[in-house]
Amino acid sequence: MAPAHAAEPVTGRWVTAEKDGVVLIAPCGKALCGTLDKFLVPPPGGTDQRDINNPDPAQRKRRLLGLPILSGFTAENNAWRGKIYDPKSGKTYRSIIRRKGPNVLEVKGCIGPFCQTQVWNKVS
Repeated sequence: MAPAHAAEPVTGRWVTAEKDGVVLIAPCGKALCGTLDKFLVPPPGGTDQRDINNPDPAQRKRRLLGLPILSGFTAENNAWRGKIYDPKSGKTYRSIIRRKGPNVLEVKGCIGPFCQTQVWNKVS
């Protein structure tokens, strides 16, 4: 039996807080990763939108669909810790993810001591 403070599974398909996309969280190697699985609101470039805000010019031709948004997440106590990439700003942040019930995911992105929290809902 797992300890009561173990991180709850976060795999599955989740609607972002802005309700503009779906992120698929699944195992990738020994960690969990999340890719942009579907647009709910098409971006300006349509379904072929590229990662135009990436600070690395070599990465700007990548398609947003299938793009890794979450990377390197491993369980730590009652949460998952890794990195989150925001294609709208082209920035990557430290991130903490926690289940807040069967259909709710709390996604926190941090830079230094400052964090912003979003709520993602499970795709029904």
